[in-house]
Amino acid sequence: MDPMVLVLPLLAGGSILTLFLGLSRVIRSRSRVITRLGDVTAAVSEEAPKKREEGDRPIPEVVVSLDRALARQSFAKRVATDLARANLKLTVAEFVLLTLGIIAAGAIMGAFLVRQLWIIGAVAGAVLGFIAPRIYLRVTQGRRLNAFNDQLGDTITLLANSLRSGYSLLQSMEMVARELPPPMSEEFGRVTREIGLGVSNQEALNNLLRRITSDDLDMMITAINIHHEVGGNLSEILDTIGHTIRERVRIKGEIRTLTSMARYSGYIVTILPVAVAGLLFVMSNEYMSKLWQDPCGLQMIGIAAVGMFLGWIVIRRIVNIEV
Repeated sequence: MDPMVLVLPLLAGGSILTLFLGLSRVIRSRSRVITRLGDVTAAVSEEAPKKREEGDRPIPEVVVSLDRALARQSFAKRVATDLARANLKLTVAEFVLLTLGIIAAGAIMGAFLVRQLWIIGAVAGAVLGFIAPRIYLRVTQGRRLNAFNDQLGDTITLLANSLRSGYSLLQSMEMVARELPPPMSEEFGRVTREIGLGVSNQEALNNLLRRITSDDLDMMITAINIHHEVGGNLSEILDTIGHTIRERVRIKGEIRTLTSMARYSGYIVTILPVAVAGLLFVMSNEYMSKLWQDPCGLQMIGIAAVGMFLGWIVIRRIVNIEV
């Protein structure tokens, strides 16, 4: 009997069950106190919570148990920090379950697409399923960081004007959380909530810097911490920093515009061969299958993949201009 007859239904059932469990947790609202604290401090609790607020649906016990088990692992804190930086309302256990579901789904799709060598297709699909959630995390973090940096100059100006008008630093940060759009309002809202829970201003701002790894934000937080120690006119310092950050953002925008053609050329050169190969595979499966059935074809695929990767790296290094 063909092993595919037994393996594929098991993989399909497991992946579908895992995906629906994970997606249901993403879609429905979650308001556990420990999850909010984890988003604020980017830490993982050693003990999963059991208290729920009114109106919340119960968490499956398997997710709670998995949270407890993963909290003791070394990678859990890194994953929780990445989720907080991407502003994904997921626990480590939910992210792991979603990743496992995507891996299983990728293995099934790979096995169906390459039926002659279904084991290789399943392995390739599983690898892509393992990489895809991490790529999504990195892309989401990058977009959120860019949006934060674009708003930071105006935020510092708002803080400086608020301090100049007589507000305290905490009141100024609360104004930022109310008046500005996300992600700035979300991050400063977390800072003010953390201070309300008894954390010092310096520690709350350092937690913000741990979530948002920005050099400009580091400069602002350093100025606020120094002012807390030695005093001085914080509004004037923030005005100077805000002007510097706005000029840097303007220069980065000009550089991004001038290098846009080179960046998109790199994307096209990298994606076009893969897209053409996929199209030929769909149009003529028998014709393309000879490419990996022959040892010479496998060598050609390896050399082409290495060349495409090196070309993409070179183009990225050329257009990545530090300001």
